[in-house]
Formats: sequence, C-alpha cells, structure tokens
Amino acid sequence: MSESRHSDWDPRSESVQADQVDAYDAMRRRCPVAFSDYLQWSLFRHADVMRVLEDHETFSNAASRHLSVPNAMDPPEHTRFRRLIEPYFGPEAMVEFAPTCRAIAEGVVDQLPDDGEVEAMTEMGQGFALEIQCAFMGWPTRLHEPLRAWVKRQQAATLAGDREALGELALEFDGVIRELLASRRDAGDAAPDDVTTRIMNERVEGRALTDEEIVSILRNWTVGELGTISASIGILMRYLAANPELQARLRAERRLLPAAIDEILRLDAPLMSNRRITTCPVEIGGRRLEAGERLTLLWGSANRDEAVFGDPDEVCLDRDPKDNLLYGAGIHVCPGAPLARMELKDFMEALLDATDDIAPLPGCPAVRARYPAGGYSEVPLHIRR
Repeated sequence: MSESRHSDWDPRSESVQADQVDAYDAMRRRCPVAFSDYLQWSLFRHADVMRVLEDHETFSNAASRHLSVPNAMDPPEHTRFRRLIEPYFGPEAMVEFAPTCRAIAEGVVDQLPDDGEVEAMTEMGQGFALEIQCAFMGWPTRLHEPLRAWVKRQQAATLAGDREALGELALEFDGVIRELLASRRDAGDAAPDDVTTRIMNERVEGRALTDEEIVSILRNWTVGELGTISASIGILMRYLAANPELQARLRAERRLLPAAIDEILRLDAPLMSNRRITTCPVEIGGRRLEAGERLTLLWGSANRDEAVFGDPDEVCLDRDPKDNLLYGAGIHVCPGAPLARMELKDFMEALLDATDDIAPLPGCPAVRARYPAGGYSEVPLHIRR
C-alpha cells in the first residue's frame, strides 16, 4: 500500500473549482504531493513534475484506458510513432500552413464589433480553434457547426462527470473521423493531399497504420487542440484587457508577442493537467508511492512555482523559456507546439492590428473554468476598433 490513503484535499470542492489557480498555489505551499480520491496523487511543485517528465521508466505515460497514439505510450513504441508525426509540425509544414493560418486569424478578428461587447471564449476562442484545426487537418467547413455543438456537449458532460455521455461522445467523434477516412478511400487517387490523407498513408515498422491508430492520432490532434487553443485565446484577451500597460507595449513592440504569449499562458494555464502511472515503488516529495499508482501533473501549479519563477504573477518577457512547462518537457514534449505558437501569434497580431483597445466589461467579470478545463468559461470584454 502507499504511504497514505487519506485525502489531503478535495479537488472538486467549490472553493477549489471557483479559482483553481489560487487553490493550487495554496496546495503547493501546504502539501506539494497530495492524495485525493478524484485525482489520486497530485504533484504541485515544478521540481517534482520535472522529475516525472525526465524519468519515463519510473513514471509511465501509459495511464490511459484507451489507445492514445503516441500520448499514452512509452519507448520504444512511443519513439516509433513520435518519429512519424513530428514532420507534420516541422519547419516546412509550418511555412506551408502559415498563409492559411494568418488568413483565418484575420477573418475571425474581422467579426469583432467596431465598438461593443464580445464574449471572448465563444465568439473568438472557439470559433478560431474550430476553423484553424479543420483547415490544418483538411476537413470541410461543413463540420464547423457540428463540431461546435459537439464541443459544447462534451464540455457539459465533462463538468457533470457523466462517463456514459462522455463515452458516447467519444464514439461520435471517432465516427466523424472514420467517415472522413472512408470518403478519402472512396476517392482513391482523387483524395485531397492534406494532413488527414497523408496520415492514412503512413507506415510504422514497415506496416500500414490500423484505423484505430489513425483515429487516435487525429483525435488527439483535434479534440485537445479545440480545447487548449480556445482556452488560450480567452486567457490572452482577458489578460491584455486587465493589463492596459502591457497591451500598449505589445501594440508598439510586436516582436515581444511570442515571449508575452508564453508568459501569460505560464501563469494562467490553458491545459491544467496530465497523467502518469508508476512502474515501481518510488518516493517523491516526501511521499512513498507503490507500483501502479496514478499521478496527476498539475501544469497550472508547477508553472507558478515560486522556487523557479519568483512572483508567479509577474510577466517577465526575458525569462529563460526552458523552465516554462506550457508545452511539457522531456520525450513527451508537445509535438504540436510550433503550430500552436504560430496560431496564437497570428491571432494576437491580427487582434492588435484590428483594434484600438481591449478592456474589461464593467460589472461583468470573467468566469473561471472548472477542472479539468483551464482558463475561463466566460470572458466578457469591450472592444473598440
């Protein structure tokens, strides 16, 4: 048995859910490796999270009950699939997609009112995430609205903890992908030369990918991105609205945008956590864990650790980027980071180009998202163009 099975905290309590960032800051100081029935062992400190990320032999990524390529795999299997997918986010692929990315960012921003209210999450974040992800995958625009409705239902089921509904939604999304695969196979040589078709034709260890592997890869590239990109847009727009001095500086010095984006998303995480499972007995943060224990790595806490970042709420534009765990670290560092960075930079540049001012909407504060989501569920703002 593990050293302790009593709950050190309740991640689902109203006090935690009302402001996850504040609650995690407090836990990091009080009980940096904490047990709960809901998340099992939660790691709050940067050093402990880095130890897990750098020791994949002790802390396995194979923590999912379902096939997840390559997210829930360990070497050597992970290595083979990682080698296959990395070129899709390499320099050449990013150069090829850059004009489309910029055009979509400008098109979404053009929908802003000249002088009025906007809800940044639904009107900007979700719309941009849907359009940009479908374009990258080569999916038809007719899927935008069905996917928007699917995301809404998926978020509701997640918040309700409705496992049955989540299972049905997962099958529904997989069905969308399988229909896209079938249409390309029916088209034969006339199938579009896009990311989805290319993945279908990939081989690993000399064999063709199974449909289950293809669906898993495409699901990971879409479902995760729809959530994190939209959350990132909401976080960034809210932060600039609440910090007019930084907003003015970024309007004047666009070269600072990449560093500012990474810093703002460091202190307010769009992706709150990730999972691991122990392969052998281990001690971490003064707690003893046995083999088979489940861990939750809380990015939303580790990236605010005072031992590494000093004042966690300070945006430092010349900070050493190696400490920022926004895209993870180690062998499982997010392969899609170059795409995400380009998408967010293009969106923020288009936003600053098209507006004169982004401000909070008086009397309408932003509403924090609830776990497992990060960021906000509502970000009401006033825009002036």
